[in-house]
Amino acid sequence: MMEIQPARNLQKFAPIFLLGLGLILVAVSAFYLYRNNPPHAEFSVVPAAVNYLAPALTLTDFDGVSHSLTDYRGQVTLVNLWATWCEPCKKEMPALQAFYDRYQKEGFVIIAVNDGDPTADVVQFAKTFELTFPIWLDPTYIATEQAFRTIGLPSSYVIDRNGIVRLQWMGGIEKRALEKYVAPIIKEEK
Repeated sequence: MMEIQPARNLQKFAPIFLLGLGLILVAVSAFYLYRNNPPHAEFSVVPAAVNYLAPALTLTDFDGVSHSLTDYRGQVTLVNLWATWCEPCKKEMPALQAFYDRYQKEGFVIIAVNDGDPTADVVQFAKTFELTFPIWLDPTYIATEQAFRTIGLPSSYVIDRNGIVRLQWMGGIEKRALEKYVAPIIKEEK
């Protein structure tokens, strides 16, 4: 009896052929879908709008001087929880510093609360990034675990002039997001 070899060969290679054809179609579709998108679209975390009284938080600075959030009533305050080892924290620091420089004369302050690093490391970090806004030390994680109850770094909270937390970010902040979400709160009537 004579076998038909071409039919068997076709059956053997049909799945491979169909898989290859499918991959080509996916690649062509992806090209047409994404060809007009910029290659490096800016990624920015969007803050959550919230409305609650700012927590009581009192910590010390590099010199051991005690400070409280209530000392900043009447100003718009961005509390930024961060650590020296945190890559997104490092990435957002230049944007935070630039925003602070631009709006500090309008009653805006950033309070950077370090999450448990040794003081010497925090001082070096502040020098490296040329930070001029207040930096508080939190060696026992009071800000993250009790006051703001967060586990992720960086985390940021915007407190209005009346002591109400209006925005909260989980993740790094970019300059455009600060301008879009925080600047309008700064410009509100006192």
